[in-house]
Amino acid sequence: MTIVPSGDATPATGPADQGVGPLLRAWREQRRVSQLELALRADSSARHISFIETGRSRPSEEMVLRLAEHLDVPVRERNALLLAAGYAPHYPETPLDDPALDALRAGMERLIQGYEPYPAVVVDAMYNVHAANRGILMLLDGIPDHLLTPPLNAMRLTLHPEGLAPRIRNLREWRGHLLAQIERQIALHRSEPLRKLYEEVAAYPVPEEEVPEGTVAEGTPGSPEPAEPVPYFALPLQVEVEGRVLSFISSISTFNTPMDVTVAELAIETFLPADPATIKYLQSLLP
Repeated sequence: MTIVPSGDATPATGPADQGVGPLLRAWREQRRVSQLELALRADSSARHISFIETGRSRPSEEMVLRLAEHLDVPVRERNALLLAAGYAPHYPETPLDDPALDALRAGMERLIQGYEPYPAVVVDAMYNVHAANRGILMLLDGIPDHLLTPPLNAMRLTLHPEGLAPRIRNLREWRGHLLAQIERQIALHRSEPLRKLYEEVAAYPVPEEEVPEGTVAEGTPGSPEPAEPVPYFALPLQVEVEGRVLSFISSISTFNTPMDVTVAELAIETFLPADPATIKYLQSLLP
């Protein structure tokens, strides 16, 4: 699937008229760092940090960036801090379809295609899908068109009652994992659109758990032998595909030290087969 833009990822957060001091204090408190500890990290003084937070002192652009770095503030929110302090944004936000990101897009395309037949997807901070390989398309086969209309959203596709949810055999556990993941992102980004997405998908009905007879993990419908228990060392996604239960372990990769808001908010999620039966079935799909 070609990488395509799917709208703004996450708008800047925090009221513009709040001032940089209260914003920095909120980030410091969220990170559970004292003024003294932050001062030591940033080669400053607790008194100066206090003056910045109360508005008695206006921090330099360098100081804003230094404090944001030591508080692990996301790149988008660093720009918001700079604006609140009266400075221009430091980090550009390049549209994903801009020619400047051609090499990045091509690299991500090669990466997820090279991962086939195993599923892989590229999402942004709002979980909008920018690219997916054929392994993902296999899982989405039969999903209604209204859920596949761009921009595709990975959370909606997974948890919607007409999406993957009815096929996920451990839906309650996987749903809990995804909702907790969004909650962590909300705490990190403090994004109102992300909170609205959380409220939407958390409200989707959860069907009663039931295990259809005749479907076994090793992948042969009607097999008389039950599958051997497989020890999992991470929560697997167990999804039914054509009468087989495939198990995957999810891994998420992001870019190190991003200097662009768009790049900072991209993530590549790959799904590693979690048992021999899943490997065998997916390998059988190779030409």
